[in-house]
Amino acid sequence: MAAPDEPRDDAESPETVPSDAPAAVKADAAAAEGSSDDFHAARLGDDVDDHVHKDAPDPKDAAEPDDVIHQPEDVQPDTSDESSGEAQRVSADGDEAPIDAEPTAKKRAALIYNPTKVEPEQLRARVAEMAAAAGWAEPLFYETTVDDLGDDSTRAALEEKVDAVVVAGGDGTVRAVAEALTSSGVPLTIVPSGTGNLLARNLNLPLSDTDAMIRATFEGDILPIDTGLARIRRADGEIEEHGFSVMAGIGLDAAMIQNTRDDLKKQVGWVAYVDGAARSLVSAKPFRVMYQLNGHRLHSAKVQSVLFANCGALQGGVALIPDASVADGRLDVAVLQPSGVLGWLGVWRSIVWDNSVLRKFRAGRRVLERRKDTSVRYLRGTGIELATSPAQPIELDGDEFGEATRIYTRIIAGGLSVALPKGHDVSTL
Repeated sequence: MAAPDEPRDDAESPETVPSDAPAAVKADAAAAEGSSDDFHAARLGDDVDDHVHKDAPDPKDAAEPDDVIHQPEDVQPDTSDESSGEAQRVSADGDEAPIDAEPTAKKRAALIYNPTKVEPEQLRARVAEMAAAAGWAEPLFYETTVDDLGDDSTRAALEEKVDAVVVAGGDGTVRAVAEALTSSGVPLTIVPSGTGNLLARNLNLPLSDTDAMIRATFEGDILPIDTGLARIRRADGEIEEHGFSVMAGIGLDAAMIQNTRDDLKKQVGWVAYVDGAARSLVSAKPFRVMYQLNGHRLHSAKVQSVLFANCGALQGGVALIPDASVADGRLDVAVLQPSGVLGWLGVWRSIVWDNSVLRKFRAGRRVLERRKDTSVRYLRGTGIELATSPAQPIELDGDEFGEATRIYTRIIAGGLSVALPKGHDVSTL
């Protein structure tokens, strides 16, 4: 990847931080305004280990400020039996089952699924049939709820010493399960079930062959892939840490997700994000950031959005970050800093035309080598830290996660094992 051009720095100063704001948040504001001392004094990236924290925020809090729950795809909380909202295990027939399973000497898999994205009875039956054919014990079945996006269920399954985890749901469900499995060594099978299926697409998995993916759990190939980690600081000073499988972002892309109507998303799938983008662009304003790629110098710039990618393909064959690989141990970053309408045309050209068309041809790549365009800047490294003020919306794998004044992201190389169909081509990953 070519060395980035010098970033533009023409943003207005950040808004005044409240006098009672935590010291670290004040430091983030000072850093965004250009103070390198404050940037380094309030760093998040110095003591991150290889295990994501297990204290995920309440989904309702994560959906602030608009109080819309976007994950897992509008599953309503089960309060009919005063459910606590923790991991919910069901039997093969779908009835409530004790969270503690009977021990077994055989290998055992766990199926974690979003009941609004699949046909539960059919899916449970197919997983159970293939497990029996492979000589495994009856699987453990867990349903996601609004209070358990899948991470609590995954941890419950790990407590039962399962040998494999199968996930079926939208991108948010896959993200939550993958987060809990990171660094565990237990392989994950993805049964594509949502509108995006972004991780499945980046792995070139069959999107409509459910049996092929279930079968991979018991007789497929295992591939270690990278997984992302994001540590964030909220405007109240609280620090949280979460995993992501595909991409994280701060700024306009997260605002777009917040503004996507759930009813439209259910009707037309990922195309609904076009509506969210249009509604976000009306009020979109650039914001000032200070950022530093690990091992590089500080930069101050005005941006509309910054994306942190583990892999770079979106729906429709769009290559958002064409050089990103899910297995290279590197974090790819896209800094979107368009200036006016022409700047947005440059963003569109870079992402839709340059990345997805020109880069496929030798002559096109030569054209790109000669072109200088700072509407989208691409970076690559082991991690990156960014500070801003006021707090900006963030997203992880297409789900909104509230707002933050600072974010540190990095890649855990080979942190997640995934099951692939036997003989699956991984040469392009």
